[in-house]
Amino acid sequence: MTGAEANYTEQAGLPNTMKIYFHLNISGFSNCYLIVNEITKEAIIVDPGKITGPMIDQIEKDRYALKAVLVTHNHGSHVNGLQTLLKIYNPEIFAADLGTAAKHAHVLKDDGTLSAAGLQIQYVSLPGHTADSMIYKIGQAVFTGDTISAGKMGSTDNRYQEKTLRDNIKSKIFTLPDETILLPGHGPITTVGTEKQINTDITGQDCITG
Repeated sequence: MTGAEANYTEQAGLPNTMKIYFHLNISGFSNCYLIVNEITKEAIIVDPGKITGPMIDQIEKDRYALKAVLVTHNHGSHVNGLQTLLKIYNPEIFAADLGTAAKHAHVLKDDGTLSAAGLQIQYVSLPGHTADSMIYKIGQAVFTGDTISAGKMGSTDNRYQEKTLRDNIKSKIFTLPDETILLPGHGPITTVGTEKQINTDITGQDCITG
């Protein structure tokens, strides 16, 4: 399923002028998101694992100006389409890993805010799955990459990284309002409240209420 418009724009606390579209990278079963501003006709891509014909058609048909790419982490299924994208467009690249986009990248460190396509975007460093993992928050929507997905915590290489990731999720994601929408790098969307209830990778056997 590619190019399917997500019908949770209002839920996610985005302005009425904003829409989020979902594109699936079949080869890596990873999610790519196209965020568009219908007033300015500007767009942002999150995690271009693969640049597909339907994605390009959507950008061109609706005449969106691609202003930025947000990279959650430097794994192939999330960045392999970046070089193709840069042959067609000239967006700003935001990533925590300098090698992800070489001279095209704005290297992000720690936590902060940036502006693109008429949007204020909060970025938060959340290492554990990888050292360069970043999440991005726009309104009540959080693009989580591989840090957390529906019912699961991201993979890690050792127990120290596992503890680091779990602690970071608890302090930087689970402290957000329960209605916050989580748009992961793999699998379906979820919410903070749902994950606090069911994600035993993070909570253990105890459910968190609130």
